[in-house]
Amino acid sequence: MKAVTANRLSDGAVVWLGADGALVERFEAAALYTDEDAPAALASVFAQPTVVAGAYLIEANAQGPAGREALRETIRLNGPTVRRDLGKQAEAQDERL
Repeated sequence: MKAVTANRLSDGAVVWLGADGALVERFEAAALYTDEDAPAALASVFAQPTVVAGAYLIEANAQGPAGREALRETIRLNGPTVRRDLGKQAEAQDERL
């Protein structure tokens, strides 16, 4: 399975293509595509050149990024590995409290 990911131009946030074609900020809301359907999904994101930059396909499953790029994509998903008190990682910590 594959997911489409990119960075939103307005703030640099990592986004994924959701099932309804909208860009979502949480991987849990990202759509997963078969190898056959993934190129068309990626093309739909390229059709929004003023919204996102650097769109590409990643290997993924329901639990998150998979394959060779799993570590890189997990860091993009969760935020930087330092200063856990800032950004997405701080929000995740607040949710666990």
